[in-house]
Amino acid sequence: MSAARALYRNARVHQSGRSGRATSLAVEDGRIVFVGDDDRAGAYRGTGDGSGAVVDLDGALVTAAFVDSHVHTVRTGLAITGLDLTGSATLADTLDALAGHATRDATAGVLVGQGWDETDWPEARPPTGEELERAAPGRRSYLTRVDGHSSVISPALAALVPGLEQLDGWTADGRVERDAHHAVRDVLEGLIGPDERLAAARAACRAMAARGIVGFHENAAPHIGPEQEIETVRQAAAETGLRATVYWGELMAVDTARRLGVAGLAGDLVADGAFGSRTAALSAPYSDRADTCGHAYVSAEQVRDHVVACTEAGLQAGFHCIGDAALDAIGEGLVLAEAVLGTERVGRARHRLEHVEMPSPAVIEVLGRLGVVASVQPMFDALWGGPDGMYAARLGERWRDTNPFHDLEAGTIRLVFGSDSPVTPLGPWAAIRAAVLHHRDDQRLPTYAAFHAHTRGGTFAARDDEGGVLAPGQRADLAVWDVPGGLTDAGLPDLPPGGELPVLRRLVASGTTIHDSEETP
Repeated sequence: MSAARALYRNARVHQSGRSGRATSLAVEDGRIVFVGDDDRAGAYRGTGDGSGAVVDLDGALVTAAFVDSHVHTVRTGLAITGLDLTGSATLADTLDALAGHATRDATAGVLVGQGWDETDWPEARPPTGEELERAAPGRRSYLTRVDGHSSVISPALAALVPGLEQLDGWTADGRVERDAHHAVRDVLEGLIGPDERLAAARAACRAMAARGIVGFHENAAPHIGPEQEIETVRQAAAETGLRATVYWGELMAVDTARRLGVAGLAGDLVADGAFGSRTAALSAPYSDRADTCGHAYVSAEQVRDHVVACTEAGLQAGFHCIGDAALDAIGEGLVLAEAVLGTERVGRARHRLEHVEMPSPAVIEVLGRLGVVASVQPMFDALWGGPDGMYAARLGERWRDTNPFHDLEAGTIRLVFGSDSPVTPLGPWAAIRAAVLHHRDDQRLPTYAAFHAHTRGGTFAARDDEGGVLAPGQRADLAVWDVPGGLTDAGLPDLPPGGELPVLRRLVASGTTIHDSEETP
């Protein structure tokens, strides 16, 4: 259905922050024109000429559609269409999966796998390049760790990277990080063709729509993929009916940002790495490797100059920042930028940070004062938090300082939720449940706050004030859900541990249905 006019009735319509129970919603020309009860909907004449559709939802839940604030679209699609190693239980399973993939795809220029995590493997170590060679003899293989900050490559792929052995981050067992990882990705650009990238982007966009996601923030960067991928992602999003906001992660590249038409120089502009790869920048060494504090990539002065340049250019600035040392440098840089621009001017820009996993109270105060958005991933805590999780293995008791959602919200920071897909799977309801059931009781969010972070929070972070809530005058981006359990007092699904999550029935973008489970094969 793609009617310009539609009346949805006999539903449970969730309106953030509003009392009462609406049961009907009307749409005209892509905008919401009525929200109320069925009795008043009966008198509504927005479909006056009879051309509009009247849709009986039989008690389904209607909410604002989701926004995923951190996606790598082509990489997500490659995991869908290629070799997804998420959940591989052992090193042997990973190598067997590679061998099977090599057999099925005998002509691929490169075998790309994503998502391995050695933390709980009985072998307790990553694969090696020689093991990749034995699994797929003679093939160019590239297997990325779940956090995306390190990979293992086969000898055949290593041979294509000029000067690899002299680059920072290369080890003789085929592991690549930092500069070596970037060099390998540069070579991959020529091995993965434009048709394959577009097919992957289309697969990722279809997967987002099937999960109730109507908008997403593409976190592109030179070390992730070529500039050409931006138009590929935009094309796939437009074909699907999704709204793509694109960021480019390059320091001080204002002219590039204007040429590419991106919203900002933010997203995966890396200030550090990740805990799993021991590359996040810490102020004290890792608990399971006393010889390293990770890797920092920007200074406070660079942060200042970047924020000032972006603000003056009308762009959003931002960084990927996980460890406490990286966040301290960013906090200091923001204060330096404030001294140049003034508090109000910095705040109006809606600058943003990705991940924000170990902020100190001082950094939280700076972010709140300057109106900086925190784009966070609740599934990080669900998958790796807790006293027995990977964060505890890497950080010891410092795991308790990670992902302080309640402290961030209490610090008046606008929280925005995303998946960092393919690092964690696309799935907004699972992310909301993860925030509600944080491993630390004192960092849990109420369901309504978590839901807001995954809807209105996402539009706000993209400097879009026309979506994210169901109210007259707003853009008609809405999702229809079958809810297996009950609703909370806030009119949202109850999300108990291990319980079934809501199932999408229909997704509407700007008044047009772009996903219908009854029509999807």
